[in-house]
Amino acid sequence: MSKNIWYSLLAVLVISATALSACATPTPTAAPATSMPAATTAPAATAMPAATTAAMTAGKIAILLPENHTPRYETQDLPNFKAELTAKGYDVSTLIYSNANQDATTQQSQAEAALTNGAKVLVLDPVDSAAAAAIADAAAAQNVPVISYDRLITGSKNVNYYISFDNVKVGELQATALMAALSNVANPTIVEINGDPADHNATLFKQGAHSVFDPLVTAGKLTIAKEYDTPGWDATKAQDEMTQALTALNNKVDGVYSANDTMAGGIFAAMKAAGVSPSTPLTGQDAAVDGIQRIISGEQTMTVYKAIKPEAVAAADLAYDLATGTAVPASMVTGTTNNGSVDVPSILLTPVVVTKDNVESTVIADGFWKVSDICTADFADACTAAGVK
Repeated sequence: MSKNIWYSLLAVLVISATALSACATPTPTAAPATSMPAATTAPAATAMPAATTAAMTAGKIAILLPENHTPRYETQDLPNFKAELTAKGYDVSTLIYSNANQDATTQQSQAEAALTNGAKVLVLDPVDSAAAAAIADAAAAQNVPVISYDRLITGSKNVNYYISFDNVKVGELQATALMAALSNVANPTIVEINGDPADHNATLFKQGAHSVFDPLVTAGKLTIAKEYDTPGWDATKAQDEMTQALTALNNKVDGVYSANDTMAGGIFAAMKAAGVSPSTPLTGQDAAVDGIQRIISGEQTMTVYKAIKPEAVAAADLAYDLATGTAVPASMVTGTTNNGSVDVPSILLTPVVVTKDNVESTVIADGFWKVSDICTADFADACTAAGVK
């Protein structure tokens, strides 16, 4: 083969190799250490607010409420709970919420669904305090902490926190107020209408009330003519109970202990239908708007205001810390409450008596109710007379 042919072949090979080299992906090489500023290589810790960072890593929170017969749960507890989570940077669109409508079996199913849907914290206000032990135990099996909210879950060692009020004190306040209203009556006759026996709080209210009543009964200074426990805190059942009592006692009743405002509404309706004086002393609890309206009108003696916003806010703060793996401040816990199985770390708030004299300085001043909520057309004159404006 001639030299010219060899030279031609060599030229072709060189050109082909050059073309292939141009098409190939370059092999990456390490950049010099000074080629990128440190801030670009590792973003500063301040690039994202702490609350936002924590919210992105927060597990799902579930809040399970017991019923809607009592207005507070939908109008106060849930909105305040969600507002506090939002303020902390939590995405409330991921919040799991259910209301059991006073059915323990329904609440069990709702809790199971919440766990299946990935809840990492359960905030549980039990329909049935004892039955809810199974929910707490199921949550613990999945390493999900449980906050017993407002009502105590009994009989389970797997309750991590309890947030409520001093509920024995609630009953004491109610009974003391009733006896003060009857102070000019010798050996008064009363009817006692307690709450749902499945609700541990009702047991505590009753305990507190009897701590005031029983020594007076023993001393012959008080007669409890009829006493009832009212399933479901139901106003209609309370009305029926009061009707039965009035019939049996020939309307001779000096005062009525009602464990909450919802039942007080039914009790007052029974007394009105029977022609009993509308000023007969009558207790309540929860500072429900209709309870406050009856107080303004002189149809109910008092209610117990449990400032629900601080309770809901504390629950949200605690749930958020647990969901984000943040250490719970020791200062949050005010004591322990024994649930029959374990001493549960507790956050207990202070209940307040509300009468006609302090409506403005309590529920209105706190923003729990606005004047416009209370002083509707039917109660405008009563509000004016009571100085509520």
